[in-house]
Amino acid sequence: MAATSPNVGKPTRAAIYLRISQDREADGLALSRQREDCENLAKFRRWEVVKTYTDQSKSATDKTAVRPEYDDMIADYEAGAFDAIICWDLDRLTRQPRQLEDWIDRAEERGLALVTANGDADLSTDGGRMYARIKAAVARAEMERKSARQKAAHQQRARQGRAPKGVRPLGYDTAGHQIAAEAKAVNAIYRTFNDDKGTLRGIARALSGQPDEHHADVPQLPRHSWTLNEERNARRRRENKKLPKEKQQPLRKPPCAPDAPWPESSVLEILRNPRYAGYAVYTQKKDRRQAVAENAEKQARLDNGTATDEDRQRGRRRSWREQIVTDDEGQPIMGQWEPIIDVATWQAVQVKLDDHSRVTNHGSTKRKHIGSGLYLCGVCGLPVRGSSRGYRCRTEGHVNRTGAPIDEYVMQKVAERLATAPEASATVPASDSPQLATVVADLDGLHARIQRAEKDYAAGLIEAADLKRVRDTARAEIERLERERLELSRNAVTVPLLGTSDPAGLFKSADLEGRRRIIDIIVAVTLLPVPQGRRGFDPATVQITWK
Repeated sequence: MAATSPNVGKPTRAAIYLRISQDREADGLALSRQREDCENLAKFRRWEVVKTYTDQSKSATDKTAVRPEYDDMIADYEAGAFDAIICWDLDRLTRQPRQLEDWIDRAEERGLALVTANGDADLSTDGGRMYARIKAAVARAEMERKSARQKAAHQQRARQGRAPKGVRPLGYDTAGHQIAAEAKAVNAIYRTFNDDKGTLRGIARALSGQPDEHHADVPQLPRHSWTLNEERNARRRRENKKLPKEKQQPLRKPPCAPDAPWPESSVLEILRNPRYAGYAVYTQKKDRRQAVAENAEKQARLDNGTATDEDRQRGRRRSWREQIVTDDEGQPIMGQWEPIIDVATWQAVQVKLDDHSRVTNHGSTKRKHIGSGLYLCGVCGLPVRGSSRGYRCRTEGHVNRTGAPIDEYVMQKVAERLATAPEASATVPASDSPQLATVVADLDGLHARIQRAEKDYAAGLIEAADLKRVRDTARAEIERLERERLELSRNAVTVPLLGTSDPAGLFKSADLEGRRRIIDIIVAVTLLPVPQGRRGFDPATVQITWK
């Protein structure tokens, strides 16, 4: 019997709502099955379907998730566009008890008819409403238990050093075994980037088949997303041979062409991945509310001038340290797979990626001017910046100087200093100093301390205030040690050339970044304004102060 409609003499106007949480294949088959059952129910009840709302790959578990079609359906109902809703199952409409109560209110107060194609819920009756409430509560509890089980299983797998499940990274199969050609490419990516002239953009171009002389060792490869899609389709072809035609799965369309250019972001993900160094990893998804709160706190620190270095990077540095799993003693757990690169190389790459002086917006990992950010303005005392002409004061334009003669003069003076005053090179840290290893070990210990405190809080052993105190104390020390690690690593890469009998000669032949580090350590260079009308280079306008 048809339900009562406010439109006397007219059939009940119904809307159909379809939703699927994850449509990985993007083939819409599950939605088609929902649609067919819902339309059959509408015919049985003699309801007129006025509109069908479809949310594909949208979750109803997260109450903060946006479901555009769901929101449109609510707005249309409030505008009187229909009188009934049909969905395949109640959990297709919502998994939130609070949202369910809103629909129950509409059913009780405004006569909304809401039914499911599986016949389990009908909000037009008190029994149906009671059942819907019970089902929503049970579904919510089961979802939370399932999430906890999955999280515990993934954590256990990581602590055992087993390969993570999911999409395989470049270089490994899903079981954690190396794929020779891809592993060779990953090794070349790390070696090339660790070289002084290696850049993200250059590596991406080499992977795309357009290498230059500095990235010639990086082989051309098809986009990894295309390769993964081809592997999935190959598996489906094998499976489809065993199935009747009506049950065969369609092949997935490739996300890009095999020769599509590699983005720099993909190269960055490879260089950041701790798995390549053999570290066991686990990435815990943050609660959305927690993430929103942390972002708000970070923005507040940026606004009031109390931001840390990590805040100012605005997400450029990935939380790769937090992915590394540690044991009860705070030591990193190594995976059961064969590393593609060694730990020292991976750490060196992280140092280079974390360096604030990298010119990432132009795809370069080093500066183009010896004195950019190093020489000082003689009027305001702030570091000058490099320009096409040379150097310019970054604030009021106090100085605007041609760069070449200044750099030649500074190079000459520093070389003379190193040749005539051997004690100058003694102030430069040695590259093999154990201090860097100590700092890295201290950082690992501090991150492990935070992880232990978080586990104790989750187990109810400590209060939230205790967790906050541990985090604040450890993070303050981490920030200090990160700065120290960066400086030690910079010196370790470029300064050891001074440990010879001819420091002046080696200084002259060093790369640009090596010269910058040495200049920064032993001398302060101040540029004075040149009087208007004066031509030629005047050494008196460059003040050199030995440190």
